[in-house]
Amino acid sequence: MNKSDPAAKSVLITGCSSGIGLCSAHFLRQQGFQVIASARRQEDVDALQQAGLTAVLLDLADEGSIEAAVAYTLQLTGGRLYGLFNNGAYGQPGALEDLPTQALREQFESNLFGLHHLTRLILPTMLAAGEGRIVQNSSILGLVALPFRGAYNASKFALEGYTDTLRLELNGTGVAVSLIEPGPIETRFRENSKIAFLRHINTDASRHHAGYQQTLDRLQRPGPSSRYSLEPEACMAPLLHALTSTKPKIRYPITRPTIMMSWLRRLLSARALDKLLLRVY
Repeated sequence: MNKSDPAAKSVLITGCSSGIGLCSAHFLRQQGFQVIASARRQEDVDALQQAGLTAVLLDLADEGSIEAAVAYTLQLTGGRLYGLFNNGAYGQPGALEDLPTQALREQFESNLFGLHHLTRLILPTMLAAGEGRIVQNSSILGLVALPFRGAYNASKFALEGYTDTLRLELNGTGVAVSLIEPGPIETRFRENSKIAFLRHINTDASRHHAGYQQTLDRLQRPGPSSRYSLEPEACMAPLLHALTSTKPKIRYPITRPTIMMSWLRRLLSARALDKLLLRVY
């Protein structure tokens, strides 16, 4: 497998306050990339800088913040950017019937619309250079649906379609696009999901009250979220391959559940897959 040399190549990463984003920022810097790590809160940007990383403030729910971050990033990199790792996202739990429309808008603002605005701002520099890599952090929930994850499911299903379209439109430009599809990875995802759940869902008024208690138990349970859970480091080899291989893959399934579900959704009928997913849930 031929790989390009990462020396002096710059990569912007979103959502670096913890988890996969933080891990990838340190990992790619060790690999020789010029890493620009971003986070949406100033205290997290300060922590990244204290850890020795170049960091910028970037809130995916704020177009002005995205534009300022891109301007500063291109200033740091001399007007060029080789890689963009669209990692930042969060999960909004809750049954769709209980989900305020505003909560769904907020989910898409961070998980898709902000990503789109950022990508559009970065693409001209990649196209002008005739090379670049865009890596999208999707999810097993961009492949199959689970109850009470409708907002997140919808945003990641949309990201999958968005990325497939972008890949086709960039054919022949030198800019490659890949999807990373993690299953259960140990991050602060559950903690952030609990905050979003309590902010938007009225559990007492819902017919799903009992199910919501199980959701809360899952979100606040210490330890791994699944027996198949992996640490963020499991995403690093696929990310490096997507950034450096001369033939990056279109999709990188990570963790056993994602690999299994990517096959089962092809093999099973929709009704059979529904029965399986309801049992898993």
